[in-house]
Amino acid sequence: MSKYSIAIIDDEVEILNVLDRFLSRNGEYTVTTYSNPIHALESVIAGKFDIVLLDIMMPQMNGLEFLERVINQNENQKIIMMTAYSTLDKVLKSHKKGATDFVMKPFESLQYLGNEIQRVLEQ
Repeated sequence: MSKYSIAIIDDEVEILNVLDRFLSRNGEYTVTTYSNPIHALESVIAGKFDIVLLDIMMPQMNGLEFLERVINQNENQKIIMMTAYSTLDKVLKSHKKGATDFVMKPFESLQYLGNEIQRVLEQ
């Protein structure tokens, strides 16, 4: 049985598939993927996930708006922001709005991302 549940929210289906396969492989995580953040919002606010991997740049709703909506109703939700278009401003806004961590895409390695997830879960 899985120890943790993870939601991955990203408009890039390839990213969702790669992360789902990587994180599901050893059975430690139950992974749910969403290509549209609007479809994920209710479940994340309800606290159905131990951790959320959230892309910042998405057409339906940007990750910062999603983050703010979630944290306003579920301040303990652990959220790792992901982006390929990082600026210091986005990192600072993410942390100010309540993000737990921030990672750059493409990832240094999938193992690096796995280590970051584990670190955040142990906080």
